[in-house]
Amino acid sequence: MARRLGQSISKTAGLVGCSQAAVVSTYQKWPKEEQPVNRQQGHGHPILTEARGKQKLARLVRSHRRATVSVFNSTASAKKTKKTKEPEAPILYDDPPDKLTSKDGRDANMKITSWNVDGLRAWVKKKGLDWVREEAPDVLCLQETKCAEKDLPNDITSMPEYPYKYWAVSDDKEGYSGVAMLCKTEPLKVVYGIGKEEHDKEGRVITAEFPNFYLVTAYVPNAGRGLVRLDYRKTWDVDFREIDLKNPKGNKKSAGFTPEEREGFSQLLEAGFVDSFRELYPEQTNAYTFWTYMMNSRAKNVGWRLDYFVLSSSLLPGLCDSKIRNKVMGSDHCPITLHIAL
Repeated sequence: MARRLGQSISKTAGLVGCSQAAVVSTYQKWPKEEQPVNRQQGHGHPILTEARGKQKLARLVRSHRRATVSVFNSTASAKKTKKTKEPEAPILYDDPPDKLTSKDGRDANMKITSWNVDGLRAWVKKKGLDWVREEAPDVLCLQETKCAEKDLPNDITSMPEYPYKYWAVSDDKEGYSGVAMLCKTEPLKVVYGIGKEEHDKEGRVITAEFPNFYLVTAYVPNAGRGLVRLDYRKTWDVDFREIDLKNPKGNKKSAGFTPEEREGFSQLLEAGFVDSFRELYPEQTNAYTFWTYMMNSRAKNVGWRLDYFVLSSSLLPGLCDSKIRNKVMGSDHCPITLHIAL
């Protein structure tokens, strides 16, 4: 009988995931008066009868199961309350006060703002024009307007501050690409595109001639998902260095940062052009103009510097400041502003 009881204890113990020794230890604590003795077997210590022993064992197992579950829940609760490492605070770029004097001592007399609005109609609804009126540039350049001329919001077409407005839209796909230029003073001449059909049908470039300079607003394509437009993208030269994005090592094969997309810009610089921001702030890190809407990237300042004022070297002496207005909302890009003495 003792052997059968031991077998019963062993099987029941397995159901609650505890060892036989633990159950036996509990059995040894039963009160002496509740332990029936079989005198006929002549054992020198008390032995449970099988029927009553199983009843006691059942009560024991139920009690042990409750105790076991309680321990597991307590452990899980302890794990939940364990302190986790606090994430590091993002390093943000603090746009310094505007400098309005050039290195050669001239005062800035031209202010140009550029903004990729990622959809003109949505940008207007987000009160983008309120900020434009506060910034009050002499010329406003917009990219990625994604809007046919017939659908332009009245809020922008009727702006009295900019009586001279020019629009380039995509002939290929409605609601795609597109640039604009809004001016306080009338340019001498305005040209759309660059004279190449494959580029011009997407509405990516407007050039305005002023008395002492030319201004070009361009929306440069990237290579697209899967780099499907890489060959087309290589026909445009745009600066992009590792200091200009948060995670350069992880983006070697990302559209916008492939070696093929980056290599042409050195030739443009050698031809006599200057990245105005890097001219003034050559080692400045964490200064970005674009943040994807995903993964709370803007709050974390995980971005790219995709927006530039590029100057011909002859204009460099008049450069006063090149600003990144990174606190301005309304698009996945922020505006940039150039102060220059002409």
